[in-house]
Amino acid sequence: MGRYDAQKGFGANGLKAHFLNERPMLLRLLRARLGSIDDAEEILQDMWLKLDHATSGPIAEPGAYLFRIANNLALDRRRATLARLKRESDWSDIHVTDSHAPSAEWTAIHSQRLAQIDTVLSQLPERTARIFRDYRYEGLGRKLIGETLGISVSAVEKHLQRAYRAIHGIDPAETAADRGDPKAMTDDR
Repeated sequence: MGRYDAQKGFGANGLKAHFLNERPMLLRLLRARLGSIDDAEEILQDMWLKLDHATSGPIAEPGAYLFRIANNLALDRRRATLARLKRESDWSDIHVTDSHAPSAEWTAIHSQRLAQIDTVLSQLPERTARIFRDYRYEGLGRKLIGETLGISVSAVEKHLQRAYRAIHGIDPAETAADRGDPKAMTDDR
């Protein structure tokens, strides 16, 4: 594609010719400013329409004029995008639905389940129940629990396994017998 003769005049037609000559550079500028080839193309289209309706007189530096228009339109687009995102964010903050809040049914089911777990824990040895509560309810690490109680991390894990099996309705004696373990998890180290 050859370069257009922009020197014929710097009025609207001369400016359009300059625009066509500078279009690849304008596109690169806009793409760099906006980060999107689609947005850059839209701005170039807007520029062409503005030039089509321009009623200005001669322009001394048409290249600089075109780049200033492109830069201003890019800034306007950026500001509009940021304003739209802020408006949407503000709206979503104000109109938060309670979709994340648990339903009454969910709360009742989980309260019932926690009561069942507490019942099971009350039937376990005190050390096992304490380890489970410290680990699951208090969020303490296995190593810290072991150090606090003076037992190994492995022993803490065995107590947790015992608690989990009891909670899930698995008899520890049956699973130990299935593995051929005669101690049936009575090691309290």
